[in-house]
Amino acid sequence: MFSAIARIFRTPDLRRKIGFTLAIIAIYRFGAHVPAPFVNFPNVQDCIDQTSGTDGLLSLVNLFSGGALLQLSIFALGVMPYITATIITQLLRVVIPHFETLYKEGQAGQAKLTQYTRYLTIALALLQSTTLVTVARTGQLFGVTGVPECTQLLVNDVWWAQLLMIITMTAGTGLIMWFAELVTERGIGNGMSLLIFTSIAATFPSAMGAILAARGFEIFLLVLAVGIIVVALVVFVEQSQRRIPVQYAKRMVGRRTYGGTNTYIPIKVNTAGVVPVIFASSLLYIPALIAQFNTPTDTAPPEWVTWISTYLTTGDHPLYMAVYFLLIIGFTYFYVAITFNPVEVADNMKKYGGFIPGIRAGRPTAEYLDYVLTRITLPGSIYLGLIALIPLVALATVGANQNFPFGGASILIIVGVGLETVKQIDAQLQQRHYEGLLR
Repeated sequence: MFSAIARIFRTPDLRRKIGFTLAIIAIYRFGAHVPAPFVNFPNVQDCIDQTSGTDGLLSLVNLFSGGALLQLSIFALGVMPYITATIITQLLRVVIPHFETLYKEGQAGQAKLTQYTRYLTIALALLQSTTLVTVARTGQLFGVTGVPECTQLLVNDVWWAQLLMIITMTAGTGLIMWFAELVTERGIGNGMSLLIFTSIAATFPSAMGAILAARGFEIFLLVLAVGIIVVALVVFVEQSQRRIPVQYAKRMVGRRTYGGTNTYIPIKVNTAGVVPVIFASSLLYIPALIAQFNTPTDTAPPEWVTWISTYLTTGDHPLYMAVYFLLIIGFTYFYVAITFNPVEVADNMKKYGGFIPGIRAGRPTAEYLDYVLTRITLPGSIYLGLIALIPLVALATVGANQNFPFGGASILIIVGVGLETVKQIDAQLQQRHYEGLLR
């Protein structure tokens, strides 16, 4: 392993790419700690220290921003607007035929879709920054009462100061998007994925430190052991796939013979990735958000607000866990149905003379692919649901904070991006040496 790492840094081109990627990551992390204009930075830090910086409504967004959201920095929104824009663009392919046509046009159509994603990212950043500044101005950002520092987060709340904060945060999102494209073009790995990886990994030391300080060394070692086991299981499942064999018949084109090869269609156990967890989390935020804005300050809240606050806001309640688990399973089937089209795959196979042994080409092949996909999605969705419940179970049992590092969307992204980046480095090494990074 050490000899392979040494070969990486002895290769000038690969060393330059890794150095460029690390430089962009360093700039990104530096910007996450630079406060936006008119932010009362000492009060923000005091409030984070007193509340542990774990707000139920904003925990996911704060996780993807590497803690920059609650610090009201210039990169407060992080990569969340881009993730949301990408998911919306994918869903619009089902609704808008023009988007599906662009997707099938190849590189030119993909470039057009990427441009639409950029525009939508800026629009969402403008909306989210406006919401964030408004919530910070009202003193409800951390969702706590009785802490004076949390109600005085801005030094100036006039309209032009708020407008400047909104413009700064939106520009920060555009800069992050540019950083990600630079890393993808001139660095190693997918730029946006690496920035997400960096944001989540940056929260691990503080989360583990909070567990050590609050629960003692024994619980800390227990959490660390559970984390190692969970990472190993996630790596195993993420690498698992069902390989459907495909044969291509021989065909003559002029004097040349094409086809006659055997290959396979890899269907991963976790085809949907981390998207269903994000969908389910976002949907569960809606009733809690409605209840928060309908809670009066001077009178008792209505019964429906109390019910939502009791059962659908705290992650340690069994009803919340059950709804969260079922939503993840439902969204997994929904997203897999959108991203993998058995009819399209069967038509492409038939067009190029491919067939699955024992299955007729055309409609029977599509039905067979749909049958296999439906069966393999069930254990994948249950796996996603169980991984997402780990932080909630930890919150209910050992009292760990809501940013429990080994579980949920964080561990799925960490492992997925890590595996993909290692594979890309291995491919770069194999282009220059007979032996790659992995054996």
